[in-house]
Amino acid sequence: MKKIEIPNPLPLFPLPTTVLFPKIHLPLHIFEPRYREMVRDAQASDQLIGMVLLKEGWEEEYERNPPVHEIGCVGRMLYVQPFEDGRFNIVLYGMGRFRLQGQFFDRSYRQGWVEPLTEETVPERIPPSLLTELVEQVREYGRLRGWQRQIESVMDLNLDSERLVNLFSAELDFTPLEKQFLLESDDFLVQAKRLLDLLGFYIQEHKATQSRIQPPSDPRPAS
Repeated sequence: MKKIEIPNPLPLFPLPTTVLFPKIHLPLHIFEPRYREMVRDAQASDQLIGMVLLKEGWEEEYERNPPVHEIGCVGRMLYVQPFEDGRFNIVLYGMGRFRLQGQFFDRSYRQGWVEPLTEETVPERIPPSLLTELVEQVREYGRLRGWQRQIESVMDLNLDSERLVNLFSAELDFTPLEKQFLLESDDFLVQAKRLLDLLGFYIQEHKATQSRIQPPSDPRPAS
């Protein structure tokens, strides 16, 4: 898989709870003045914005430039809806991962010097048995969460393995750090295995929780 072309410096949009994955759409509402400027500048150039996750402890420094994780995903603005007061609704489409090499703070928003990352394993070479197990775990997770209809609607789309893995990585209710853990996978095979492990952990945790809250059976014999 070829590296994508990313201009340097790249506008960066750091958020505390949002992780963008390749080939996934991400709707965003832009209201802070610095990020309104970011959208305007991206509109005037190549439509690209780099999404990065803020590191824990960002709250006290949010108005400045708190640290971010170095692995992010570049998104192309496919849709921009401006409002009269300067806000925007936008939709980003994940183009590919990057590693942040340096940051610049000469504008109201931060920019980064980034290096595109390539995948060592192409999605088509993922073992079918792994994908089958992953789909089974997703369905079990959906059953436990009461999301069977939503899960099956995704399965009916017949997505390729890359979109399927990235969609579940993005949309299942993992923590932001767990999603970042998936994004930082060395290649697609590692990401699929990590996703499978996370699903297994959540399924076992849910079952254990349910067993703890079940009322004990009445030991008295029936009359």
